[in-house]
Amino acid sequence: MPNLEFAISGALEPTEMLLSSELNAQFPWLSFSILFPIVGALFVPFIPDKGEGKQVRWYALVIALTTFLITIGAYLKGFDPTEAGLQLSERFTWLPQLGLTWSVGADGLSMPLILLTSFITALAVLAAWPVSFKPKLFFFLILAMDGGQIAVFAVQDMLLFFLAWELELLPVYLLLAIWGGKKRQYAATKFIIYTAGSSLFILLAALAMGFFGGGSPNFEYTELAQRSFGTGFQILCYAGLLIAFGVKLPIVPLHTWLPDAHGEATAPVHMLLAGILLKMGGYALLRFNAQLLPEAHAQFAPLLIILGVVNIIYAALTSFAQRNLKRKIAYSSISHMGFVLIGIGSFSSLGTSGAMLQMISHGLIGASLFFLVGATYDRTHTLQLDEMGGVGQKMRIMFALWTVCALASLALPGMSGFVSELMVFAGLVTDETYTLTFRIVIAGLAAIGVILTPIYLLSMLREIFFGKENTQLVSTTKLVDAEPREIYIISCLLIPIIGIGLYPRLMTESYNSSIEALVKRNLNAIEKLSQPTAPIIRNQNILLSSMNPPKIPFKPI
Repeated sequence: MPNLEFAISGALEPTEMLLSSELNAQFPWLSFSILFPIVGALFVPFIPDKGEGKQVRWYALVIALTTFLITIGAYLKGFDPTEAGLQLSERFTWLPQLGLTWSVGADGLSMPLILLTSFITALAVLAAWPVSFKPKLFFFLILAMDGGQIAVFAVQDMLLFFLAWELELLPVYLLLAIWGGKKRQYAATKFIIYTAGSSLFILLAALAMGFFGGGSPNFEYTELAQRSFGTGFQILCYAGLLIAFGVKLPIVPLHTWLPDAHGEATAPVHMLLAGILLKMGGYALLRFNAQLLPEAHAQFAPLLIILGVVNIIYAALTSFAQRNLKRKIAYSSISHMGFVLIGIGSFSSLGTSGAMLQMISHGLIGASLFFLVGATYDRTHTLQLDEMGGVGQKMRIMFALWTVCALASLALPGMSGFVSELMVFAGLVTDETYTLTFRIVIAGLAAIGVILTPIYLLSMLREIFFGKENTQLVSTTKLVDAEPREIYIISCLLIPIIGIGLYPRLMTESYNSSIEALVKRNLNAIEKLSQPTAPIIRNQNILLSSMNPPKIPFKPI
């Protein structure tokens, strides 16, 4: 009898596992993670509160943490990292006349960033604990932004992507315009002009690609990826999308809104800008420019690499010269995003994987640095490095937190920044699609930024904590050391930073399959363009014709 019971239980286990798998697949994980914080935000005005925000901040924290747990559930229960294709798919026809569908899903390009978004937002809510001016509106905007940003990474319909992209602009504008610094109106207006204006290119490209070929419009990624867009058509769409996503990344010279926005933002908004908003540009370049327009990407890839080098060097030199702490870290972010451009422009799995890891790594490191900037300003009431000297003796824990996060930003071995930048460098120099001369020149120029970064970050720490003592600041200002809440936030960010640095597979395995499929698609596009039937296209001194296959800076296939 015991043997029979064992046999029956063993026979039932696969059935139970299959049933559990089906239930997990049927549960709308992604739709729930998008709509839950947005619906939760709608209840914020009805929370009884005396105006100090004590009740609403706890409510917002519960909603943000629950959203984070939902995204973790989606990853653990419905996402298989070994599969390159779309998972957790949900599709509902919304406006069939326009071809608009509620289509969401996740692959290796989007799932890590969905997790990053919910994680950073939960910490941003905790960072906003001291907010007492219009707290209901503040937390309403944070929660609405949480759902909108998850939607950007999860939706699988280009028109719906445009709507999600626009949804997160309004909360950022209001967060800057209402809770920002002295020049908040200028910074908020500049932000909305740059980002909303450039996003028109997304709408134009979406309409062009969705209506391409006549018939019923369809904007779903899977459908667009199967369409045979002409090379000329791809180049036009690619150029428009590059402008739109280049503003958000940001790419020099489309970057000037970012230092102004960071210069006026509060600490929680800093964390959302650096931790999530910039990653939307890098993700969109991978999703649309590289994945949906592979032939155009083969033409523009060298330009992306050159722009990445410009980002690294120009922003690092500009950061070196900044005397305003917020603007210094803002330009540092622009410099680090240059490595993302180089990785996206490479045609190696290692380099493109490095770009993905750099986005995740910088999301964590950037959020930690900007949170510390806000915490330091709350104590010193100044952002000028010349006015901050000598606070190290009274804020020793704060100095320790600053040091660890700055070391992570300068790519200290053992931190996530080191692994991601090393992968980008190694991926580029081993990418035989490009000529050896091109690879050597680019790697040498990019190394300049790697050298400058520790110089301006370490000198910044010296000036803040051990520079010439500001007697008035030290004697009259109450310099309180780091509080438990601040230590907890930084610790939560340092755990994945160090974890990824010591064991990169913790993150890379979640997207390797999707990256390899993307790179293979782009290499096939290069091979197609090098065929004798390829049209003549001149771009960045690359001549593709039946007589001349790609030579500069590409090697012949």
